[in-house]
Amino acid sequence: MFPGIGTAVNVTTVLVGSTIGVLAGDRLPERTRTVVTDGLGLVTLLIAASSATAVASPALAAAVGSSAPMLIVLGAVLGGGIVGSLLRLEDRLEAFGGVLQRTLVRRTSHRAAGDHADADAVEAQRVRFVQGFVVSSLVFCVGPLTILGSIGEGLGDGPDQLLLKSALDGFASIAFAAAFGWGVAASVVALVVVQGGLTALGVVLGDVVPAAHLDAITATGGLLLVGVALRLLDLKQVKVADLLPALVVAPLLTAAVVAVRAAGG
Repeated sequence: MFPGIGTAVNVTTVLVGSTIGVLAGDRLPERTRTVVTDGLGLVTLLIAASSATAVASPALAAAVGSSAPMLIVLGAVLGGGIVGSLLRLEDRLEAFGGVLQRTLVRRTSHRAAGDHADADAVEAQRVRFVQGFVVSSLVFCVGPLTILGSIGEGLGDGPDQLLLKSALDGFASIAFAAAFGWGVAASVVALVVVQGGLTALGVVLGDVVPAAHLDAITATGGLLLVGVALRLLDLKQVKVADLLPALVVAPLLTAAVVAVRAAGG
C-alpha cells in the first residue's frame, strides 16, 4: 500500500460516521446528546490515561534517566503552552472553524436581519459547528495512534495502526456529530493536514526516530487529551490547541537531555 492510505481511509470513516451522526442527531433529544457527549468525555479520559503512561516507558527512562521523563512532559506542556498562547492557536483554530462553517453550511433561513430570534439561531448554529470542529479535530489529531500510526506508515511499517484508528474515529464521529453536527465532518481538514504531514515526515526521516522521543510525544499527547476530556465533560474549557506545540517541544527536550547525559558520561 502507498503511504497515505491510512489517512484516506480515516477521512472516509469520519465523513461516513459524521453523516450517520447528523441524521441520527436530529432525531435525538438534547438530554440524549448531552449523555452521549459525557460518555465520549469519559472514553477520551480513558484513552488519555493509557497514553500518558508512556511517561514510564523503559525506553524513555533508559534514554533520559528515571527522574527526567516527568520533567520533560512538564517542560513540554509549559513551554508549548507559552508558545501556543502567544501564537493564539486556539483562537486561530476557532476562527478557521468559523470560516468553514460559513463556507460549508447553507443558511436555511432568509429572514430580515432585524429578526433577533433568527440571529440567535444562526449564532447558536455557528457556535455548535465551531465547537464540533475544534473538539473533533483535537480528539482525532492528538492521540497516540495519530502520531505513531502516521509516522509508522511513513517509515514503511504499514497502515495497520491508522486503520484501527479509522474504525475508532468512525464510531466516535457518529456520537460527536449527533451532538455537534456538521462541524465534526469539517475536522477531516485538520485530519488530512496533521496525519498527512506526519506520514510525509516519516517518509523523509526514515527509520531514525528513537523510541524514547516517540514515547515523550505519546505521554505529552495523552496529557493534552485530558484537557479535551475536561472540555467534553464541561468541567473546564481548557485551551488545548494552545498546548499543541508541546508535541514538538517534548522530543526536543528529550534530545537535549540525551545530549547532556552523553556529554557528561
